[in-house]
Amino acid sequence: MTQRYHYFLSIADLARARGSEPTLSYEGAGPNDFAVTLQEALRNPNLFERWRSMQPEPDEVDMALAATDSNAQASAKVDDLHTDVELLTSLPMSIVRHRLNLLIGHAWQLRDMRSA
Repeated sequence: MTQRYHYFLSIADLARARGSEPTLSYEGAGPNDFAVTLQEALRNPNLFERWRSMQPEPDEVDMALAATDSNAQASAKVDDLHTDVELLTSLPMSIVRHRLNLLIGHAWQLRDMRSA
């Protein structure tokens, strides 16, 4: 059985959180939109493949970053002045980090991680 992880993330200002490449960046307006976008980014390789095709040497990209989890689940809600995100996936933090950075740059913070 595959190890699953429960990640707890915080985003200080989701309305302004964007990745450095506009064509890959999150464009939604609220926590529910973001949760759906993140979940899809982890469930299928589309975001990764678009990023990979933009690299100077796409064939030299580490294909371990292409991993997906068809059962990934994400939820998000506004709490005080920030957005809390809960993520349940079998993907390691290195892949979660890569997808988050593509979507919202460094606007997020890992609060906790536990085995699920």
